[in-house]
Amino acid sequence: MTDLILSVDVRAPAGTTWLALTDWTRQGEWMLGTEVEVVEGNGRSVGSRLSAFTGVAGIGFTDTMEITSWEPPVRCAVRHLGSFVAGTGVFQVVPKGAQRSTFVWAEHLRLPFGPLGRLGWPVVRPAFALGVRQSLRRFARFAEGYSVGGDE
Repeated sequence: MTDLILSVDVRAPAGTTWLALTDWTRQGEWMLGTEVEVVEGNGRSVGSRLSAFTGVAGIGFTDTMEITSWEPPVRCAVRHLGSFVAGTGVFQVVPKGAQRSTFVWAEHLRLPFGPLGRLGWPVVRPAFALGVRQSLRRFARFAEGYSVGGDE
């Protein structure tokens, strides 16, 4: 298992940051190469399932997740159910006053490809973390301009 914990400061209230974060179908607006859909439940409760496809031109992988903890407006935990992506993830919003918050993204993952994956992770991790950091910067801009229902 390996851990990855990254965060980004957001110039928006925690409630707005939470709504932006959990607007699953709009995640593709900020997460690099990823489209998410709710495939079971309402996406806002324990037991709901999400499907995230990450890739380009139809080549990539699908990460199916089940929400295991739903604590609005501060914390959502998921269990990754796939054979490629397995483990747990936590999305947390930390209030930093009336108009600021921090989004913390934590993953505890079982690496794919067994021993080969463990050997390759030190090489892949910097690029993976760079992509997540870029997505988090995009998320901050997304949340700072977020309005329910899209661009208005």
